[in-house]
Amino acid sequence: MPMDILMPQLGESVVEGTVSAWLKAVGDSISRFEPLLIVETDKVTTEIPSPAAGTLQAIFVREGETVAKGTRLAIIASADEVTPPVSVGTTHASSAPVATTQNTPTPAHENGQSWHITPVVARMAAEHGLDLTAIPGSGRGGRVTKKDVEAFLESHRSVPPVPSAHANDEHAPWETPGSGELFKPTEELRESLPAPHSAIAPAHGAANNEGTLVPLTPMRKTIAERMIFSRQHYAHVTTVWEIDLSAVQKHRAVNRESFTRQGARLTLTPYFLTAIVKALRAVPVLNGEWRDEGILLHHQHHIGIAVALDEGLIVPVLRNVDDLSLIGIARGIHDLAERARTHRLKAEEVKGGTFTLSNHGVSGSLFATPIITPPQVGILGIGVMEQRVKVIDGMIAIRPCVYASLTFDHRAADGATADAFMDVLKRTLEGWKE
Repeated sequence: MPMDILMPQLGESVVEGTVSAWLKAVGDSISRFEPLLIVETDKVTTEIPSPAAGTLQAIFVREGETVAKGTRLAIIASADEVTPPVSVGTTHASSAPVATTQNTPTPAHENGQSWHITPVVARMAAEHGLDLTAIPGSGRGGRVTKKDVEAFLESHRSVPPVPSAHANDEHAPWETPGSGELFKPTEELRESLPAPHSAIAPAHGAANNEGTLVPLTPMRKTIAERMIFSRQHYAHVTTVWEIDLSAVQKHRAVNRESFTRQGARLTLTPYFLTAIVKALRAVPVLNGEWRDEGILLHHQHHIGIAVALDEGLIVPVLRNVDDLSLIGIARGIHDLAERARTHRLKAEEVKGGTFTLSNHGVSGSLFATPIITPPQVGILGIGVMEQRVKVIDGMIAIRPCVYASLTFDHRAADGATADAFMDVLKRTLEGWKE
């Protein structure tokens, strides 16, 4: 029997989703549990696996369409049956499938390649003014992938490399863009430069005399709404401290190999989270939530970790951090990182945080003033680690230092309270002895 693929409910409060990309074309065979499409909600972007093996017989919802939970998205015919004519139900507004194996061919390039691109590729094409028909596709059916676009841009650039301002192994993989590779500021700088090659032409229908309009994704819209809400309703104040990470670096040097043997990558982030929890215990109001009737002080420490993906910013939450050892925190970060990059986070894993860490230093930023994540009352930003000249006991010394910026809601805490938090954070990191 053919099987209907329905829009899933990705979380208790999630009632609709957007088809971000179809990973299979009509007529393609698919294995059980193989990714079939990518669905985006206001909370997560996730791959939806096929519940059965067979052939994709029909697609009912186009990429970019937002539909309610339970809406029929596609039909999969089992591998051992002859596909009958498609009978379209009434679960979606359209009266006919977008594509079927009987009468609808897959859109194609002029050279016959499949014209299937993800929103990330479409955005890159619009930003750089690319003609995607001129780029050879390495994906299934000749599909142009993100790596294809990156390779094309790189081959048409002549910008010499610039030495990195900091070691590229100081940050965890989750702190990088969605490619999963460690971010290098030189690559980001190259991406911001115009392409000089004449073969790069405007994408079809993407530009006019005013410029190029890049459509907003559900994630981008949600980020905008939440940040505006936060700025309008929260009294943002930021205090900046400098922290010497010499003791942390010594501990890392001694224990990094041991952690690696146990399957955990020892980056700076587990140290930051450990120090954050200790500071929150000392200043519990910053692990709170502002309410009209008072401040709710949370007893658990669920730390959100800001992650930059190609399609936007997401904040998965590592729960009960105070119950975890340093290696447990490192493993938890790796798990969240891996599933964030592969679109496998669950909706409940990006909510319920009581405090947030933003490690913006991965891109070379010295310090920043992060925006509070509602309904929390505090967020800590960590800048790039640099070797800086310091005067210690009357002597000049060189130390690895970062700027740490705490943005807090002034309704819930005063400057002295925020600085008490930062004092514990600083003393914990600078006096690390474990």
